[in-house]
Amino acid sequence: MKHLAIFKGSAGEAILSGEKTIESRFSRAKTVPFGVVSSGDLVYIKPSGKEIIGEFRVKKVIFFDGLDLSDLSSLRNLYDKELNVDKDYWEKNKNARYCTLIFIGDCTRFITSPVKIKKSDLRGWVVVG
Repeated sequence: MKHLAIFKGSAGEAILSGEKTIESRFSRAKTVPFGVVSSGDLVYIKPSGKEIIGEFRVKKVIFFDGLDLSDLSSLRNLYDKELNVDKDYWEKNKNARYCTLIFIGDCTRFITSPVKIKKSDLRGWVVVG
C-alpha cells in the first residue's frame, strides 16, 4: 500500500538524512495511519506546503491502543532519540490514547517529485492506494 505523510518543520529531511529512524503519530481517536500502515508499505515524504521530497519503506509498525501518561513516559524513555522530536512534543501529546510507531526502512530522496497528489485539507496522513 502507498501513503502520503505530511511532515512539519525539518522532520522529512531528518528522515532522509537518517537522523530520524522512527515516525510517530499520536491521536485521541483511531485515525490513519493507526491500523492501516503495514511493514513493506511505501510512504511518500511531503513537507507541509511543499512538494514530495522522497519516500521510505516501512520496516516495522507498532500500534498502541489505550495509552495513559505512564505509557507515554515509557515510550519517551525508549524512543525519544530515534523520534528526533522537539522538547514540547511529549507535552502536546499527553492526552493521546492511540499511537502508531513506524520504523523507517530504506529511504530515497527525489530530485523532483515523481508524483503529484492533490491535497488541500488538514489531514497529516493519506492512504494513496
